[in-house]
Order: sequence, then structure tokens, then C-alpha cells
Amino acid sequence: MTRKKVKLAFITNDSARKATFKKRKKGLMKKVSELSTLCGIDACAIIYSPYENQPEVWPNTMGAQRVLAEFKRMPEMEQSKKMVNQESFIRQRIAKASEQLKKQSKENREKEMTEVMYQCLAGKGMQNLNLGDLNDLGWVVDQNLKEINKRIEAFKKGASSSSSSSALVSQAVAPPPVEQKPVVELGLEGMQRTQTEWFNDWMNNNTSEQQIGFGHGDEMIIPNFNDNHNTSMWPNAFFP
Repeated sequence: MTRKKVKLAFITNDSARKATFKKRKKGLMKKVSELSTLCGIDACAIIYSPYENQPEVWPNTMGAQRVLAEFKRMPEMEQSKKMVNQESFIRQRIAKASEQLKKQSKENREKEMTEVMYQCLAGKGMQNLNLGDLNDLGWVVDQNLKEINKRIEAFKKGASSSSSSSALVSQAVAPPPVEQKPVVELGLEGMQRTQTEWFNDWMNNNTSEQQIGFGHGDEMIIPNFNDNHNTSMWPNAFFP
């Protein structure tokens, strides 16, 4: 949980100011001790106060003298690099407050001109505006137009990217074409149809000029199947 920001102002009440001094001094000494112990650096603290005759020193007088002697041996630029006194600290605070005031004034002016812009869009005239107001109003209008154009471009890019991604997804989801293989008829009926087609083709290929050579000349010998026991199917001496 963060601590509430302290208001930097002089405490007019004497007793409250003395109590606050003791509290802040104790906290400052604790921070210097933690800095020296945790970070392993040489540090010291010397605090003067109107409530005591002698300054309070941490860690002790000899330690403070050693740290100050080492500090003075440093180059002058290094000594004053991050050093501030009461006057420089106040100047930094004033400069920071001035920047915040300038920024807040700009924001307030922009909000004011934005309200004037909406009033003009609603039909209110601009007779009461001076040249400075018109310049500020023109700047606000330009900023709003730029923002509208940015949003339009972003919307177009989003629509194009969504359409392209949808096309890719549809292509990825579409199933591959199924190769249709010829159906092979199996079984007795399929075999009979195949033999019948073969016989028909064979008969069609044999024209009247191509006779079957079982007899002599144009005659065709047809065996007698009436007597299966006495008559031979083959009228030849080699097949009794």
C-alpha cells in the first residue's frame, strides 16, 4: 500500500512541527543505515536542528569525517553533479509546477474549443470569437479530422485482413476432391455379363467373309448329338 503524498509546506504549529521533525529525523537515519548496509557504500548523515545545540551525526563523528574527506578528494564536477541545496530544490519545484500549469492550461483550452466546435455544428454562430479563438478552433478541427482519418484507415485495414483470413480459412477447411474409382462387379452375375459381352464382340468381329474352318469349302460339319453312345463326336481315326 503506497503512502499518501506529503504536502511540502511549512508547518505553522510549533508542537506539530517539532513532532514531525523528530519523526522525519528517525526515518532519515534509518534510510541511511539501510543504504549503507544493503548497498555496501560509505554514507553519513549530519542533521542540524534548532531544538538541539549539537548536530546529530550518523554513524559517528569519525565515520562522518572519513566520508567527508573522501568526498572532498573527488573532482569538483563530480561533487556538484547531483548536489542540491534549499534554493536549487525550490527552483526545481517551481519549474516543475510551471510545466504542469502550462500543460493543464493547454488541456483546458482544447476542451473549451472542442465545446465551441460542437456548438457550431449544432448551428450556433461564431460572431463572439476573436482571431485567437478562431486559430485555436481551426487547430482543434484539424486534430479531429486527423483522428477520423486514422480510424477510417484502421477500419479498412481490419476489414481487408479479416476478409483475407476468412478466405484462407475456407480454403483450409474445404475437403480435397474425392477420386472416383471404377466399380468392379464381382459375383456370378458380373461374370456372366462379362462373358456375354465378350461373346457378342467376338461374333461381331466375324463377318460373312470369315467362315469357321471346321469343314471343307463352305460347308460346316455339325456333329450328331442324338446318339451319345454309338456316334463319336469327332469323325477322325485318331479319336475313336
